[in-house]
Amino acid sequence: MATLTPELIARECLGLLEAHGPEALTFRRIGRHLGVDPTALYRHFKNKDELILAIGDLLMATAMDGYEPADDWAESLRNLLHRSRAVYLAHPHAAVLATTRVTRREGEMAIVEAILQELHRAGFPPPEAARLYRALDDMNLAFAGLDAAFRILSEEQQAKDVGAWSQEYAQADPGRYPRIAATAEHLAGIDEDPTYELALDLMLESIARRAANPPRRD
Repeated sequence: MATLTPELIARECLGLLEAHGPEALTFRRIGRHLGVDPTALYRHFKNKDELILAIGDLLMATAMDGYEPADDWAESLRNLLHRSRAVYLAHPHAAVLATTRVTRREGEMAIVEAILQELHRAGFPPPEAARLYRALDDMNLAFAGLDAAFRILSEEQQAKDVGAWSQEYAQADPGRYPRIAATAEHLAGIDEDPTYELALDLMLESIARRAANPPRRD
């Protein structure tokens, strides 16, 4: 095993977490996995919470890997949000732990800076850019956290939840639930990715209408 560093530990823990779930994140088990005494981990992380923040920040650093801004600020924002969601969905156990946290580390700061830079390019002053950043980020984290939490359910639980739209909802009493009855067949066909894209489109379109510098239309 290479020399222990915070990044190495976080990377190894990310693999443990996705393979075995959150119960794998004990310093004893991590130490055994790394082939070191568990006390060696305390030189880098005071406690498990610091480790979780480091894992979350590693996800954000991964999301920013290779990122280059587009000519159009709206496309840059879309890319940044796509990248963030994709890395969370690739590591759903870590996402469930990390989407509600503020890591206050370099990976997170890089993506926050990038989003604020695109809002600046759109012509928003700092107070409005801050509000729009929070709206975009919270929407993205909500979708990522919800979809990640679904992915770590058992196959049986997933099947029941997905099937509810074509079974229980399809059989809803039209006298009591007329709008559900009229819409049920359409509700059953909606998947997570198109729903996310619709929400993102709505937000970016709204931001574009408010922007001093509208996005490019090629």
